[in-house]
Amino acid sequence: MTLPSTYADRNCSLARALEVVGERWTLLIVRDAFFGVRRFGDFATQLRIPRAVLTNRLKSLVQEGVLIRDEDAAGGVEYRLTAKGIELWPVVRALMNWGDAFYSPSGVKRAVRHDQDGGLLDHEGRCQDCGSVVPIPEIRIERGPGFDPADSESDPVSDAINTPRRLLEPIMAVRTPPAGQG
Repeated sequence: MTLPSTYADRNCSLARALEVVGERWTLLIVRDAFFGVRRFGDFATQLRIPRAVLTNRLKSLVQEGVLIRDEDAAGGVEYRLTAKGIELWPVVRALMNWGDAFYSPSGVKRAVRHDQDGGLLDHEGRCQDCGSVVPIPEIRIERGPGFDPADSESDPVSDAINTPRRLLEPIMAVRTPPAGQG
């Protein structure tokens, strides 16, 4: 549940930001957009979110300029992070770090690396091998030592997300044509 709309009128940047991304489904949608999910059906499959809730959250994120909605070459709709949405990476990463520290006793669920040299990134996004701050499109995410395959579903979207990949790289999930069209 989001904060009452009266918070948007207050002089508090945190309250205003929470009006946009403070609901749990919203941050999970943003996280999956970083992981390359772009299609409505893929968000629904990955998150197991009620379709009406997903519709509302995507609409809100587009209205707020966090996502852009456009048609792909095949006539389907895709959602991509805007520059404003990409600015949320440090927030998403910080929450992932916090969750790993307090709720993943076996280690990080997903490791973040510099795709160029494979070095692990620290909490500030600096490569531990070359020392550079790594731009988001050059970050590779992969299973970490705390990843448990038993906790993951086996579907094309989950399989793609669980394969080492760069952030923002679109997932090309295998699509099954509707009955009678294939």
